[in-house]
Amino acid sequence: MIQLAPDMPTMKTTEFIWACIGDLTTQKIVFQVMVRNNKAAKLAEWIVCNSAYELEPAAFTMSPEILPIGPLLSSSQLGNSACYFWPQDSTCLQWLDQQPPCSVIYVAFGSSTVFDQTQFQELALALELSQRKFLWIVRPDITDKTSDPYPEGYQDRVASRGLMVGWAPQQKVLAHPSIACFLSHCGWNSTIEGVSNGVPFLCWPYFADQFLNESYICDVWKVGLKLKKNENGIIPQGEIKSKLEQLLGDENFKARASKLMEMGMTSVKEGGQSHRIFKNIIEWMKT
Repeated sequence: MIQLAPDMPTMKTTEFIWACIGDLTTQKIVFQVMVRNNKAAKLAEWIVCNSAYELEPAAFTMSPEILPIGPLLSSSQLGNSACYFWPQDSTCLQWLDQQPPCSVIYVAFGSSTVFDQTQFQELALALELSQRKFLWIVRPDITDKTSDPYPEGYQDRVASRGLMVGWAPQQKVLAHPSIACFLSHCGWNSTIEGVSNGVPFLCWPYFADQFLNESYICDVWKVGLKLKKNENGIIPQGEIKSKLEQLLGDENFKARASKLMEMGMTSVKEGGQSHRIFKNIIEWMKT
């Protein structure tokens, strides 16, 4: 375990970006990319990022050349954003409109996470056992199998309370009042979107920065819970179901998430920290 600054989360060396993906050849390539990126970053006078000082004060104090101007959301842009990897299924928004407030578990793992068949089915069965409404983003390539990945008869059994779609307008989903929590891979975009909508997290990191993001969510901001793998490296259905019950049964998670949302939104408003930094960057560019 290492810690870059006293108030920053600790990091496991086994979870460094180059250490938790692919074979040794792939890891060496990723490591060299990181080395080149770090050298290139030193040439910049400033580095602008999508975060807020209030979210990571120790990190920005340690690296004052990194300027946070967020949280920035695609929904704040004029017009429609075209930055997504798969065709969006907006029918899920109409489905969400029919659900009670804070009743739906939103499950999404970004654009690159891949599950083996065993893990996929454990997750599927956990959502079924939860007896709760859920919206699950199941990309066409989310498993390593080409055949139907669901347990036999699964889609019929959960049809009354579960909806599976290939891709969704995530920012609109997370902003919907029916969403109770976010079962997420903890990519930074997803993290920022969840935080900006006051949604508690159940964390399932895969690689890269996602493990550190999980630490912020669970250990620093305390707006989510971690999942534990068994001796076979699988997160079993019982663990998922138990953590969902714990997360949704404790109102403190939602209260802290709502407070964090307000903090972030205040930062980008007129007079907020991120807003001031952004204006300073504009003035610096002009000069």
